[in-house]
Amino acid sequence: MLAAFKKEQTYWLLLLPLVGKACMVHIGFWLKPAASLLQEDIYYIWLEGNRIINGENPYARILASDMNFNNKYATYFPVTYLLSALVQKLGLTTFADWIYFWRPVSLIFNIGIATLVLKFFRDRSLTLLGLAAAMTLILGRWSIYIVRVHHIEFPAIFFLLLSLVLLNRQRTLSLLALSLSLGIKQVAIFLLPLYLIYLWQTGDKNNRFKNMFLELLLIGSIPLLTSLPFIVADAESFIKSILFSATRFGDAHIIAAPSFDVVLAKKFTWFSGLIAKAPMLLLMGIIYLSYLKEKAGMWVCCTMVMMTFVYFNSILFLQYIIWPVCLVPFELAAHMQKKLA
Repeated sequence: MLAAFKKEQTYWLLLLPLVGKACMVHIGFWLKPAASLLQEDIYYIWLEGNRIINGENPYARILASDMNFNNKYATYFPVTYLLSALVQKLGLTTFADWIYFWRPVSLIFNIGIATLVLKFFRDRSLTLLGLAAAMTLILGRWSIYIVRVHHIEFPAIFFLLLSLVLLNRQRTLSLLALSLSLGIKQVAIFLLPLYLIYLWQTGDKNNRFKNMFLELLLIGSIPLLTSLPFIVADAESFIKSILFSATRFGDAHIIAAPSFDVVLAKKFTWFSGLIAKAPMLLLMGIIYLSYLKEKAGMWVCCTMVMMTFVYFNSILFLQYIIWPVCLVPFELAAHMQKKLA
């Protein structure tokens, strides 16, 4: 019992400097005026919330598009838009108010990610290595970028990591956490096949189909319930908005590092839109097959899928890079635990 107490005490003592470092990084960027963020996604999330309050459908603008070129369309599930609307309804009506609200929220979830990392390593008797991993995720350039532009990555990634950590122990909470991650930002949708394989293989053999259906409903519950009013109001605009990320041209990639399909499209102009996603989806399919047939671990497969997304998606924004980066420490710790065993 004394050893367990000392282990717990060490954990909290190591967590304190992480919290301090996170606060330093975040507060350093809180000095930026809200007006400097008017071209960032966080502004358009506030704007979509404002449109909802004014009785407008944030997804309706997509109907005037050709589904190829972006005009800051609402492409997320409505969780963050509804949060923005709620905050404004509560009296924080200006964009500056929204930023003052969002900054501590982002900080809390950034600390939450570091906390999950440190605990995951500590539980495997790798506390010092966990401290290094958590510090990397607090002070690394990709985290600093998220802090600087106020993107919504931290809460989405936190709930994904929480889901994976809980998957073996608290199945229902794990699937709800995944549902919330998808509701905030649907990047983790590419991990859904891995979850379905896991649920199928570990479920009750006598009620597999029923349980799989209920668990799939659980995963989709938050995106579906929050989207239902918009689907009922105008299903076409909602579906097109959510699909836009898959059909848009690769015009916003980092020029010095184009994706494979963007390079190919220079010679074969027809290789764009959904067709251009074929190489990425094929590679992801191989990873899913490895998880199914070769019994590759969940953490390593999730990391590989997110790496494939970053490497091969037509559109690359800097905030995407943090998704596989946050998964890598967990995969390493899980792998080292097997080696030590």
